[in-house]
Amino acid sequence: QVDFETKRSYTLKVEGSNPHIDSRFLAWGPYKDEATIKISVEDADEPPVFIAPTYTFEVEENAPQGTPVGRVHAKDTDVANNPVRYMIPRYTDVDQFFTISEDGMITTTRPLDRETQPWHNISVSAIEIGGHHQDTKVRVNIKVKDVNDNSPEFATNNEALMCENVAPGKVIETVSAVDKDEMGHRQHFTFSLAPEVAHNQNFSLKDNRDSTASIYVLRKGFSRLTQDVYYIPIEINDNGFPSMSSTNTLTIRVCSCDSKDTILSCNVEPYVLPAGLSTGALIAILACIVILLAIVVLFVALRRQKKEPLIVFEEEDIRENIITYDDEGGGEEDTEAFDIATLQNPDGANGFLPRKDIKPELQYPIRPGIGHPVPNSVDVDDFIKTRIAEADSDPTAPPYDSIQIYGYEGRGSLAGSLSSLESVTTESDLDYDYLQSWGPRFRKLADLYGTKDCSIHDVDDGEDS
Repeated sequence: QVDFETKRSYTLKVEGSNPHIDSRFLAWGPYKDEATIKISVEDADEPPVFIAPTYTFEVEENAPQGTPVGRVHAKDTDVANNPVRYMIPRYTDVDQFFTISEDGMITTTRPLDRETQPWHNISVSAIEIGGHHQDTKVRVNIKVKDVNDNSPEFATNNEALMCENVAPGKVIETVSAVDKDEMGHRQHFTFSLAPEVAHNQNFSLKDNRDSTASIYVLRKGFSRLTQDVYYIPIEINDNGFPSMSSTNTLTIRVCSCDSKDTILSCNVEPYVLPAGLSTGALIAILACIVILLAIVVLFVALRRQKKEPLIVFEEEDIRENIITYDDEGGGEEDTEAFDIATLQNPDGANGFLPRKDIKPELQYPIRPGIGHPVPNSVDVDDFIKTRIAEADSDPTAPPYDSIQIYGYEGRGSLAGSLSSLESVTTESDLDYDYLQSWGPRFRKLADLYGTKDCSIHDVDDGEDS
């Protein structure tokens, strides 16, 4: 492979000969020739080249924004030696933890966390400014150096089980710790009780100096009825720089055990229930409660039914011919003499009873026969029947279909009162003389009920006649 930047031209000497020469023509030789060839290498635009095939840098954890990480360098190998600019492809640094300057210096854009991502593998592109803008890429590996910034914590579950009949001085739990920071072979943890429980009378702690600690019992006579759970705060320290510490709580649960210290139960609920309260008793109590509720509901329903009226009022009853007997002094004989409408219609008591006629909407033409005299040849009886039939069938003739009120009489009527109470009280006020003009059949009545000054002779004459 030729390189213009290394050697721009080549000179070659070429010789050609005939290896198969006929011996008869040897004297005519020699049968070979030489030539010189000069080759010139033309310059081509090539992408920039990084000085190193890969780069590896380190940066401390939690370093502030703008902390330098390292520098990369690439150059243009062409004769023009155009300047080069750098960039970090976003797909290799999605969270944009780093940025790069024009001279190839990589810096941080935010603090890094080793526990989240200890290594960052990115790429850097070098692009030639001018020419054909060719680029090349190089891999950059950035290691995040550990800083002791995490506190230690329990390595396993922070709950211990203890028998009620445990003997004093017995180890009930051994605790250990872990740290999210990078753990070296020299790292270890120390344990101690928190100051608020350092002098308690129940438990004690012993640091085993191998990053573990043992929990001892100081007394006997634990009971789940008195206290079923104990909480022991324990401080854990590491040997990092700077040293980190934390307080973790160990939960000690009191359990019932057999004679071989085998745990039977750590559940405290059975001791809360009174002795002798079995499942059957609970069911009986629930049944009694349900029965009482049913009785209350039934009582309320009955009370509501009593509040409803036993007799439906007339205005609410759609049936016809209903006679009620709930009025004062009422009875079968009273219902005809006493009109309850008087109380139901106060306006009628004042004597004003309006007539509510409903006139027909359609007006029928008057029949030709109505209102005209009938010839003398027509019989009177037929004439009256004809008039009655026409009046009954004529919708325009009164009375119309109307709502009539006949509870009171006399006022507003053209016929006047028909009651005998308002008529004359003495027979002398009546005049029956007009009956004499009706013929001999009514003359006798006229003489009997006529005026008193009529003589007996006149009456006898009437009888004779």
